[in-house]
Amino acid sequence: MIEGEYAVPPPGALADEVAAVLADRRGPGVETFERLLGAVVVHAYRDREALAVALGSVPREFAVRPDPQVACLAGFVGAAVESVRPGESWENAGAGWLELCQHAAVDYIAGARLGELRARLRAGDPVPFPLSVPSGPTGAVEPRHLVERLARYARLGVRPGPADLGQALLRCGGPVDGEAVRAAEKLDLAEGPRVADWLRQGGLPQPAGWRERESGAPERPSRRRGARVGRRILVGHEAIEGRGAFPRRFWSLFRKFEPGIPCPHGSLADFRDAHTIAALPWHPEIAAARLLTGVASAADQDGGRGAPAFLEALAGADGPAGPAVHLAVAYGLASVPRSDRDAAVQALLLLATRGRLDGGLLGRELAELVGLGTLKVALVTESLGAAAAVPQGAAPVWAVLAGALPGLLARTKPQALGALLAVAADSAGLSGARGGLPEVSTLAERPGSSRLLKEARRLRDTLAGH
Repeated sequence: MIEGEYAVPPPGALADEVAAVLADRRGPGVETFERLLGAVVVHAYRDREALAVALGSVPREFAVRPDPQVACLAGFVGAAVESVRPGESWENAGAGWLELCQHAAVDYIAGARLGELRARLRAGDPVPFPLSVPSGPTGAVEPRHLVERLARYARLGVRPGPADLGQALLRCGGPVDGEAVRAAEKLDLAEGPRVADWLRQGGLPQPAGWRERESGAPERPSRRRGARVGRRILVGHEAIEGRGAFPRRFWSLFRKFEPGIPCPHGSLADFRDAHTIAALPWHPEIAAARLLTGVASAADQDGGRGAPAFLEALAGADGPAGPAVHLAVAYGLASVPRSDRDAAVQALLLLATRGRLDGGLLGRELAELVGLGTLKVALVTESLGAAAAVPQGAAPVWAVLAGALPGLLARTKPQALGALLAVAADSAGLSGARGGLPEVSTLAERPGSSRLLKEARRLRDTLAGH
């Protein structure tokens, strides 16, 4: 039910691991965080006094850290070692919540689930284990695992928490598991019919989306504004049915998302990490769409903060990769922080390995963003060159450049593309690509001996099999 990388360690080992995480400013990965969180909940149910003794040795000076997962784990430690507050009602956790920003919709969901579990610890009404503990590294919950957990709740007479169950349902998806649906129909719980219907429909529907350019004529950065106006491509999505069955803190996710809506956050970096994707592993498009503004800031603002874990998690997610995911990778390939560029290269290669890369789409997005002045050609060239140098990297890089070069040659000063054409010629040769690009052939016919023209001729000849 809860095994593998999420198996619960004994109290002594748990205390050591929690202390190590609280002392580490980098914050835990998804697997570490979910495993330790689940372990605190499990041991609080089995023997709260023994858990309090074990966790009492954890240094409390580490209780406040800027990383949200570290702060959350510290809060769980506090709830586990403090005295029970029987007068508190965990059902009221988050009752005063107010939605401030749709960009943070996924963060609201994570906060609701964690707040509910912690409130149950404080109120002395623990659960045998969280329903939403992932079944694998992406954060996904296997439908059969969820049904097995709910059946155990029913046998023990434990009431599922609405936020914990809601997060578990959002982590279920993929092909319909008929056996799990039939088992859910037999659950001796009030939530059984709802869970069966959810699994029968394959989880949260994929909403229809659209891409749009930021409003306003393109402007260069200014000291007053910082960001480039009118130079970003963003993605929105339509409303999703079914929000009424979830707690109110989940409702932002179901609303229509319009990418141009004002945002009160100075930066969206706090929400851009692998934990964001793990909350919606079957819907990386939703997470990417809502956080593209923050991803773009690392590319078009020198002071932008990177999010390498977010980019790699997008590529490794279980759900489909569409325009938002490909745009996030495009911004990443030209991000100012090198860690983001490296992560975007890995994301590109992972998408290709898993058969989820649309090279033409990524190439067209790169061309348009370079044409708008959002991305720097030199950084795109460096990243694609690094990807092409990896074994089996030449083919996906060529697929991207085949989609990018027509637009780049039409929108960009050709003199800036000599090094990129060299990467294209190398990747085309290594991948055995054949065919032709009219724009490259036209350029190759020009007289001259510049690097640009030499590489255009080399690419033309490579594609012709010469």
